[in-house]
Amino acid sequence: MLSPYNENMLDERAKSLLKTLVERYIADGQPVGSRTLSKASGLELSPATIRNVMADLEELGLIASPHTSAGRVPTARGYRLFVDTMLTAAPGLVADTRPLEQQLQPDQPQRVIASAAQLLSNLSSFVGVVTAPRKPSVFHHIEFLRLGERRVLVIMVAPDGDVQNRVIFTAQDLSQAELAEASNRLNAHYAGLSLESVREKLKSEVDALRGEIAQLMSAAVQVGTEAMQHEEDRVVVSGERNLLTVQDFSHDMGSLRRLFDLFEQKTQLMRLLDVSSRAEGVRIYIGGESQVVPFEELSIVSAPYEVDGQVVGTLGVIGPTRMAYDRMIQIVDITSRMVSQALSQK
Repeated sequence: MLSPYNENMLDERAKSLLKTLVERYIADGQPVGSRTLSKASGLELSPATIRNVMADLEELGLIASPHTSAGRVPTARGYRLFVDTMLTAAPGLVADTRPLEQQLQPDQPQRVIASAAQLLSNLSSFVGVVTAPRKPSVFHHIEFLRLGERRVLVIMVAPDGDVQNRVIFTAQDLSQAELAEASNRLNAHYAGLSLESVREKLKSEVDALRGEIAQLMSAAVQVGTEAMQHEEDRVVVSGERNLLTVQDFSHDMGSLRRLFDLFEQKTQLMRLLDVSSRAEGVRIYIGGESQVVPFEELSIVSAPYEVDGQVVGTLGVIGPTRMAYDRMIQIVDITSRMVSQALSQK
């Protein structure tokens, strides 16, 4: 991140030219030359003066020459200074939000999360990503359904309405009546307890239970535990294919391959978004300035969302460093508030 010392070395003229350069590069995607900068900035400066200021900005690591062109592009440090001190979000960049709210109607939480990722992608034209709340280690209701000989479907419903399904195999064939007896016993005596508590109680009560019921109850605990352990399932990604049309990536198949690996593996995304969840409000992570974002060409605009006042997850937009940050901030902020509202409704 840019040190205050370097930031204070910029006078108002240099800041104005840097702001203009970043805005023009975001809009056009082309290196910005001194002639373009002179016209766009509105400052009455000679070409020589502008070239001198550009040289100073380059020496400070805020802009760079991408090739033999006389134009300059912002660096990660230049974007950071722009985002932190020069960005002004004009109201109304995102249109009427009422149609958006209808896409996030409270239903199953997982459906709200998936809709939010798609909404972020559609609004930004980049990648939308949301981490779902951690699965509570408590079950609200459980059922066992006979699928065939020694095959049973376990249906576990969490307190928030989320449903987990698993097929298990039993040592002997059980009738639907026996399965109903097991689910009734679990719901009557164990619903509302943590899975760890259920596991401990089963250890002490297993001798008093019929063998097949004990087996089913142990299998149910295992289903719930496995659902909690699949952390990567918590990351919902939408719109990865949008990056194929981004000029900054489309010419570099190596970058695209690394990005798609990131979305597929999700573990790195989880770590990144977990960092975001500990921050308040909208945060911007710019590639190349830290270990948080591993790709120089990538930026992430993210915000935590809440359920009943408690932060439970993070959502955001992933795209090129050359993005309209003012618009992305509004998209992420609005979506965060709408998801919080949808998930907090009972």
